[in-house]
Amino acid sequence: MKRRILLVDDEVAVLLTLKAVLEISGFDVDTAASGREGKSKLRAGKYHMVITDMRMESDAAGMEVIAAARSASYHPAIAMLTAYPIADEDWQTMGADKMLVKPMHTRMLLEQIEKLLASHEAKLSIWSTPAPRRPVSGNTGVKARTVNKGAEPKQTTGKRAVATVRVARTRSAAAAKGVAESAAKRPKRQSPR
Repeated sequence: MKRRILLVDDEVAVLLTLKAVLEISGFDVDTAASGREGKSKLRAGKYHMVITDMRMESDAAGMEVIAAARSASYHPAIAMLTAYPIADEDWQTMGADKMLVKPMHTRMLLEQIEKLLASHEAKLSIWSTPAPRRPVSGNTGVKARTVNKGAEPKQTTGKRAVATVRVARTRSAAAAKGVAESAAKRPKRQSPR
């Protein structure tokens, strides 16, 4: 099965060149010439990866495409394509998995795309692997953790377990306060001279 990539860029020359390079390398490539069109295609199809330019019809168009890809139920890998590199924290905060700086040598681009797809597929397989059910000791009201395929893990907790955690926190806070108070009341030792 060919891996599908959605390319989103308002520069037609970049879009067509990248499409040709990726198709020659065995990818099934779909294109969008605007952020609006990219978001529409994300809703209509399924992609293994989305590569989007940052600045298109507006400065926020790329961020909107990234947000749409992040909310897609099929969880594609997301690469941000830009001629103006930004700090790692910034593109990661936006939700991208990788930043690709254009222009880029073809071989290097393909290596980075393959590496991103491999790491993303490994991450998805971890998310989709069901967690083993563990027996719950006593009647605490805590249910075993379950993982739904394609969703983030969820933990459900009963009222009794929440109360137990609160009591434990209160006791440990009181114990810590008592230790601090008793240490403050003790006379200080004089060091021998």
